[in-house]
Amino acid sequence: MDNIPGMIPVLLISLMCCWACTQDAGSGDHERNSGLRDQPLSLEIEQVTFGPAHHLFGYIGQSLTIPWSGSGRYIVALQTDFHDRLPASEDTADVVLIDTFNDYALEVLDETRGWNLQQGTMFYWNPEQPDTQFFFNERDPVNGGVFTVLYDIVTKKRIREYRYESYSIGNSGVAPQGGFFAAINYGRMARLRPVTGYAGALDPTDGVMAPDNDGIFLVDIETGEERLLVSFERLAVLLKANPHWELLNKRWTPAKTPSVETEQPDTSEAALYINHTLISRTNEHIYFFVRGRRDRSSIWLNVPCSIKTDGTELMVHTTSIGGHPEWGEGDLMIGAHDGQQVFYDLPGQTILSDQRLGDTSIFPKPEGDVSLSPDGKWFVNGYPSDDRLSITYVIMRLEDGAYVRSESFDRGPYTKGDLRTDPAPRWNRDSNAILVPGWTDEGTRQLFILRVGL
Repeated sequence: MDNIPGMIPVLLISLMCCWACTQDAGSGDHERNSGLRDQPLSLEIEQVTFGPAHHLFGYIGQSLTIPWSGSGRYIVALQTDFHDRLPASEDTADVVLIDTFNDYALEVLDETRGWNLQQGTMFYWNPEQPDTQFFFNERDPVNGGVFTVLYDIVTKKRIREYRYESYSIGNSGVAPQGGFFAAINYGRMARLRPVTGYAGALDPTDGVMAPDNDGIFLVDIETGEERLLVSFERLAVLLKANPHWELLNKRWTPAKTPSVETEQPDTSEAALYINHTLISRTNEHIYFFVRGRRDRSSIWLNVPCSIKTDGTELMVHTTSIGGHPEWGEGDLMIGAHDGQQVFYDLPGQTILSDQRLGDTSIFPKPEGDVSLSPDGKWFVNGYPSDDRLSITYVIMRLEDGAYVRSESFDRGPYTKGDLRTDPAPRWNRDSNAILVPGWTDEGTRQLFILRVGL
């Protein structure tokens, strides 16, 4: 298929339903839902931001990250005048509000120094005040300290800043049910994997491989009280005790059984950091990646872990479900394993072999960026083409396995590395629209909405 033309704001694609094999349709019952078979799915694609500035929302490092406000009227996003280099310490990005009720009129609300081109500034509407309040990260221009801002769109001002004298931490995922957010040291990330950190950010742990006073924090939204949920020191002990390792994509990762590798990693040689703190929909678990830099290899170690938000049940996972899994309902996760889109039981560390989503004809690259709709009834996978020049989205209705495939979106000039544009699909609150990135014919990165329906 041809790429989406950047200057055509609306494209309607009406496609007949495609059907997954019965055994691969997740929890759907084809006989029970046979009445849905004559209902074709449609997909409408609309460009909602325009140049000359670039616009982005961010990455998929959070569970149930919804760009839309509670009312569905506003979309929060970043605006920047460049996309050809990583942000420097002096670079700011505009925090903007897009009015979906007023022809996508754009209003600049604030600016931030705590951002990057891959993850944005970790936007999240406050689950307890989703109509009017959202979080974003910021960096102090004087001392470089990272902190989180709570902004109110009615008063048009910051109503709270979560700053800490001893820590340089910012939001890495708000609990879907509200009450708290996870926070990590983006200064440490800027040193160890710059694409995910904030340039110029303070890092009090510089030079320490596994500090005892840094790791994953939980911050109480109401009181602002922070607590260290798990330290790098504790994680280092856990990694050192893991008996089996294997090399996957040139990264050391835990294995269930001894591998064919003749050597094993000395995990103490790695400077540890955290990526992707995904909080479950129940607020009970956090699934995250402990990564370790060694010399020039920024992801020498790649270790999936989980912990309960009360600090118990810290564990290493020896079954890989890909680098960008998503939370399903309860204790289930959705990820990639052996080339298939699978469900993973987190406490049991088990792939549910009887519950899979489609097959390779539907999801040719299950390792793509995935997202489950808020109502749990729809699933989207965004994946790059073989030549990495474009992105395609597959949207599936879980009830019966019906799916629709989008036209391809141009990835622009940056198809890999630090400046690449990843799929990062994010649902709205009504579970019928998805915000995605794309490049236009004029050479700017913009935001598009996919609307799926009957």
